[in-house]
Amino acid sequence: MDILKDKTILLGITGGVSAYKSPDIASKLCQFGANVDVVMTESAAKFIPPLTLRSITGRHVFTDMWEEVPGFKSAHVALAEAADLILIAPATANSIAKIACGLADDILSCTVLATGAPVVLAPAMNDNMLNNPITQKNLSKLKDRGFTVIEPGFGHLLSGKIGQGRLPETAEIIDIIKLVLARGGDFAGKRIVVTAGGTREAIDPVRFIGNRSSGKMGVAVARAARDRGADVTVVTTVPVYPSAGMEIVTVESAEDMKQAVEKAVVGADALIMAAAVADYRAETICGSKIKKEDAVIELKMVKTADILSTLKGDFIRVGFAAESENLLENAKLKLERKGLNFIVANDITDKDSGFGADNNRVTIIDRNKQTEVLPLMSKCEVADKILDKIKEIM
Repeated sequence: MDILKDKTILLGITGGVSAYKSPDIASKLCQFGANVDVVMTESAAKFIPPLTLRSITGRHVFTDMWEEVPGFKSAHVALAEAADLILIAPATANSIAKIACGLADDILSCTVLATGAPVVLAPAMNDNMLNNPITQKNLSKLKDRGFTVIEPGFGHLLSGKIGQGRLPETAEIIDIIKLVLARGGDFAGKRIVVTAGGTREAIDPVRFIGNRSSGKMGVAVARAARDRGADVTVVTTVPVYPSAGMEIVTVESAEDMKQAVEKAVVGADALIMAAAVADYRAETICGSKIKKEDAVIELKMVKTADILSTLKGDFIRVGFAAESENLLENAKLKLERKGLNFIVANDITDKDSGFGADNNRVTIIDRNKQTEVLPLMSKCEVADKILDKIKEIM
């Protein structure tokens, strides 16, 4: 389940031209299942009408300190107590200065002063204003107090210059929100290593032998672990969108992955080998492109190293068995041979859950040969089931 579902996010909007992006942030938060309360300063309302945000969130938009709320509470107190997290986007130099000094002269600054929830700032302003020593000192002060400050983006500014000061993209902002909310998750303080994708074994500088693994399952596990508070390292052969709280190590071959995993598992609590690692590689890699001349080319293959079987260390080991026949029998053999805590088996011939699909239908088998057959579900849901099993072992 997404960490944002049923969370109450207070979106504070201050008076900067980047306020035009705030409705998109509100919309995406709502799509993730969050309840979004919007507080706008008087200046912000000059850039974008409150009606826009009310239409997106389906909730009242607060602009006035003196608005009444049920329960005889002041609006800022009620909002401060209800929020699981406060996001101010954009955060102008003026709003940052007021918050840093503890001023409370409008509904947003009062709410921030009254809350015990984590506060995330997304500064957006002219680059000279951003780099002014006063602004930098105010930001440092807020970081020291536990505020999370998202680094402004680099690009075209309203002044016509190219520099730093743009409001970060919505995806980056939401990624940071998830990271902050995850700090109290059930995997907080744990280090999880996840592998993803299929390896490529070179034949020559152009060609390789590979497989059909999309890496979606491994990426889903990594994101789920991050959203539950873990410090995650992803060793991947496929592109992974950079996410806060996740270290991404890109590799290509089985040997590359072996070396990267050996390094990553030092001090780890669990390794989840979701990658499809090649069983064989070319014995000799041609140094130049093989020309299309002979009718037949003979390629001698040799076994690659079994990563899970050779790893040393005291950590939970989870493997995957992607099979086209005798699913449970082959999975149990792999479970024993590799010394796993449990294995996740799936039938790759299933059209609903084969390579590249967004869903998966798996069976989890533990060391005691106890099996748990899961119905067809999204790979995100499967990821949480895997993490639940790891949590039980921990």
